[in-house]
Amino acid sequence: MVMSNTNSGSAKATTIETNDIAPIPAGERHGKAWHLFTVWSSPNLEFATIFIGFLAVIVFGLNVWQAIAAVVVGNSLAAVTHGVLSTWGPKTGLPQMVLGRSAFGKLGNIIPAGLSTLVAGIGWFAVNSTSGAFALQALTHLSIEVSLLIVVVAQILVAFVGHNLIQKFERYAFYYLVVVFGIAAVIVLSQGNYVVAADKSSFNLIGFTLTAAAAYGYTAGWTAFASDYTRYLPANTNSRQLGLAAGLGNWFATTLLMSVGAVAWTVASPEGNPTSNFTGLLHNDFLAALVLLGIAVGSIGANVLNVYSGAMSFLAVGIKLGFKARRAIMVALAGVIGSITAYAAIKGDFVGGFEGFLLVVSYWVAPWISIVLTDWLVRGRKHSSDLEGNGENIAGVIAFVVATVFSIWGFANQVAYTGPLSAGLGDITPLVGFVVAAALYSALYKALKIKK
Repeated sequence: MVMSNTNSGSAKATTIETNDIAPIPAGERHGKAWHLFTVWSSPNLEFATIFIGFLAVIVFGLNVWQAIAAVVVGNSLAAVTHGVLSTWGPKTGLPQMVLGRSAFGKLGNIIPAGLSTLVAGIGWFAVNSTSGAFALQALTHLSIEVSLLIVVVAQILVAFVGHNLIQKFERYAFYYLVVVFGIAAVIVLSQGNYVVAADKSSFNLIGFTLTAAAAYGYTAGWTAFASDYTRYLPANTNSRQLGLAAGLGNWFATTLLMSVGAVAWTVASPEGNPTSNFTGLLHNDFLAALVLLGIAVGSIGANVLNVYSGAMSFLAVGIKLGFKARRAIMVALAGVIGSITAYAAIKGDFVGGFEGFLLVVSYWVAPWISIVLTDWLVRGRKHSSDLEGNGENIAGVIAFVVATVFSIWGFANQVAYTGPLSAGLGDITPLVGFVVAAALYSALYKALKIKK
């Protein structure tokens, strides 16, 4: 399964990518480990990340210090596994959801691959398109419908071309985004209200776990396609450097902007357009315009990955489409469906919908990460050699379903449902799902004598 070492290969960004879920040949390998820092920073330097801070302070009722601590915990847990899974791409040349067949088998992998398609290609696409459209509307005063159309078309075009253009877009966007959001961060942090009110002085366990779970769901949601953006790297790429670049890129951007968001809503109004309320803290129209442009660019950067990997996840389900550019066609189709969902989100309850969406993402992605990571470890840090064949692994399916159902039933804490075991704990569903999935998979792997 290990590809030949090479540093050759074309990085031409304008050619439509025709590789889909097959291993990337040695002759097409290119890139450097540090590129992954910008690949994962750019899509998180956007307003949906900042909005986690709004949820922490306004919705979950944390004081600013508790909010920052909660996002650090959630993001740190997510960044570690994201870095590990990113290192699998160069060794195999395969996208993440295909590698998942090692733990789930080809048929069983339909479950997580299908979930990834829905969550990334449609759910996250809608969330980020909405935040980008709000920013563009505030910047240009165009209608929300026209703003959404502009954002969506840009996203689909970049993802349609494919991997090389995505890498270049994220890298060059980073230089603009890190400067603009860095300046905005300094200004917002200088205005924050860091005094803890008497009614928020005690430790809020429920709000803390809800915030940590939401942050984890946001950051770990990227891990379902971590190797999608590392499989073009040469097989001899240094794994430690790659893991650090990917994990830190993810952690840096999410932790910075979630913390800034928490501080911002100690003074910003929770009513009205949240994007305009945030940029209003800058007290400078020109800088506010630059930040609004950054929010729109960041949302495009995020959704380029979401729609690209959503299409890859769909192909990993195993459905046969008999045309060469099937990946590109699936990108366009996912973009259309995601756009319709985004429009519905704009017209509906975006705050409540975003909160619930983040928690639901964490509910499924935590057990999935746990199972693929445990499978990799029990196989001696290798994957099954039968990823493209008919080999099945019922252990992964059982562990995933049982851990997910049990953790949601017992510990979910949503508006519509509160698990019977969650009293006083907030929402520790991702943590329970992760631990139960690892224990179950390990036991079933040995009991069923899964072949290495």
